[in-house]
Amino acid sequence: MRKSREILLKCRHDARYTFSDLEVCYIDRGAPGNMTCIGGDRIEELGPYGLELFSPYGTTTIPYHRVVKIRYREDVLWEIGKKEDGGAGPVVDPPGKEE
Repeated sequence: MRKSREILLKCRHDARYTFSDLEVCYIDRGAPGNMTCIGGDRIEELGPYGLELFSPYGTTTIPYHRVVKIRYREDVLWEIGKKEDGGAGPVVDPPGKEE
């Protein structure tokens, strides 16, 4: 099973991806619909237990277990509960970029 952190690390270090084109949606209690989606350009660091985000109040840590979806441009790379790839959605190659 692929985990959200593995997907994010692949996108951060794979030259075929533009990290700022990622969108990460996570559970955010109190937000409309209890969910917030942010762009990859707001992610400061991928720590061992959560992602560090730039916020108006400083840096905020979002634990990986709160991440529910990762999109790259229009493609869903990972979504919690998907059963392909043993329990999570597969990482897809970025569209239009060859190795």
